[in-house]
Amino acid sequence: MYELTNINIIKKIMSRHGFSFSKGLGQNFIIDPDVCPNMAQMSGITENSGVIEIGAGVGVLTAELAKRAKKVVSVELDTRLLPILSETLSDFNNIDVINADIMKIDLKKLVDDNFSDCSDVCVCANLPYYITSPIIMMLLESRIDFKTITVMVQLEAGERLCAEVGSRQSGAVTAAVNYYAKARELFKVPRDCFMPSPNVDSAVIRLDIRKTKDFDIADEKFFFKTVRGAFSQRRKTAANGLSSALGLDKNTVNSALENAGLRTNVRAEALTMDELCRLSNELYNLTGEKK
Repeated sequence: MYELTNINIIKKIMSRHGFSFSKGLGQNFIIDPDVCPNMAQMSGITENSGVIEIGAGVGVLTAELAKRAKKVVSVELDTRLLPILSETLSDFNNIDVINADIMKIDLKKLVDDNFSDCSDVCVCANLPYYITSPIIMMLLESRIDFKTITVMVQLEAGERLCAEVGSRQSGAVTAAVNYYAKARELFKVPRDCFMPSPNVDSAVIRLDIRKTKDFDIADEKFFFKTVRGAFSQRRKTAANGLSSALGLDKNTVNSALENAGLRTNVRAEALTMDELCRLSNELYNLTGEKK
């Protein structure tokens, strides 16, 4: 079995296959021997779990997942990595590598085709920084019954994703993620744990998917529209952002805020999850969006 966090071994494998890093794909391979075992161990997977990995790299995390799960399906976009993965993961018989774009794949079909005999399905991945939020929201919005989603992301993004809704660090994505899951940071990963080293530190976060509908909202689609609007002008009040994003006059927005028991000059980052839900419901009722 290859020691895939050994820089010299990785360089030899890459050289043998004529591989070079792609900045466009945000490729940074993990070289710290403790990161991937800890990540896999803390992801909530068991020997009966199915796991989707996004971006296998040279297979460091893939191997750790395969040691603990019943089956791992790794979705890798970079065709150049396929022969490398065939070599580095040759000791495992419970891994399938699919050459595809995770944002374009039929995720439900992937789950149905591969994990019917698994007790649950988890996602575990070292995500490219440039597409972190779109991938996470795609996974959540798919409504697939994932047990957990454990991902390594840029530290600043991780702090925002795990922030308390209503705190200074919260944003639209904080509220959106909180609607679907309970997020928490597992551990930080310094930049020197990667090759090549990125310009920022990272964090591993875990999303435990909510099994019940925990928030009282009139319309889910309109709720997310409200959240995006409220946070669209961060240096201004929520009313300004909502008025512009929803095409509403200020009086209508202020009426909704007052009906929800909120100050008309409140900023979006000060709104808790329950307050965002109340505001969305008031706007929904006032605007006739339900027609």
